[in-house]
Amino acid sequence: MPFWDLQKQLGIDVDTWLLRQSMPQPNRRAALCHAFEREWVECGHGIGRTRAERECRPEYEDFMECMMHVKMAKRLQTILQQRDKMIKEGKYTPPDYHQGKDDSRP
Repeated sequence: MPFWDLQKQLGIDVDTWLLRQSMPQPNRRAALCHAFEREWVECGHGIGRTRAERECRPEYEDFMECMMHVKMAKRLQTILQQRDKMIKEGKYTPPDYHQGKDDSRP
């Protein structure tokens, strides 16, 4: 424990600057990807940058997917392309409410 807690005296919290999801959140709830970031940081803690890049790659990829949704967007794009292909071939007809038509309600 330091003799002077300089961060507290100056009102600076360096830890929240280093971790994106650890900043104070509305209603004091944890951020959406906080758990993934925490796993990544805990994995790489104390083993050095070179080893952490190699050994903590799955945790980092999970964190980045939670933040950026790249894999999910790619998967959605593939699904939409397959749907458009099936519509062109005549194997699939989307429901009326997907085509902008009103529902016939009783």
